[in-house]
Amino acid sequence: MIKAVVFDLDDTLISERKYIESGYLHISKVLCDKYHLFENELYQLLIDLFNESPKYVFNRLLDRFGIIYTHRDIQQLIEEYRNHIPSIEFYNDVLPNLEVLKQEKIKIGIITDGYANAQRQKLNALKAHCYFDEIIVTDELGREYWKPHPRSFEIIKSKLNVDYNEMIYIGDNPEKDFYISSIYPIKTIRINRCGFYSDRSYFRDIRESQSIISLNDLKTMVEKFDNVKCTK
Repeated sequence: MIKAVVFDLDDTLISERKYIESGYLHISKVLCDKYHLFENELYQLLIDLFNESPKYVFNRLLDRFGIIYTHRDIQQLIEEYRNHIPSIEFYNDVLPNLEVLKQEKIKIGIITDGYANAQRQKLNALKAHCYFDEIIVTDELGREYWKPHPRSFEIIKSKLNVDYNEMIYIGDNPEKDFYISSIYPIKTIRINRCGFYSDRSYFRDIRESQSIISLNDLKTMVEKFDNVKCTK
């Protein structure tokens, strides 16, 4: 029987694109004040540069304006970006389906990769602690424990007090979200939000147990896993 559902965060519960846009809006304000440039122009250029390539966006932006900068200047912008309070919200299908899980007495959690400060700012902006029983930011364990390392799953299993075969993990990234099922008997669900990592290759070709396009399908998936277990 399924007793816990654990979620990835970015492009599973929230739009990573919306987070990036929020960060770039903050950076455009920072640079507007520092260099007396137009905020709207800076923001649009940041978006355009990101759409061209997500690499070295801040460097390329300053290059466009002929601004001389140091490595420390770029690092400060990165820190501003990661530490900003984002303007983000859950996808529309998240909160109603969390409530469905709670009504079924199913525990809920989050395991998320990403730099700790940035992830905690996202979680705080979402007031995630009000909705989830346990939250693990893998970067707080150490960079080496980012998914697909199993450590975060071991911790959340213990905190939620369930067995591995009573857990579902829902994510979007083939590179790291589904490999856990080859280590522990955790069911995995891939949600396709058409996010940044939807075209990535599966790590060691380990695929999800099931796939969905909306969390509105989650209750059916939980029932399906329960029925499969009962027929064995």
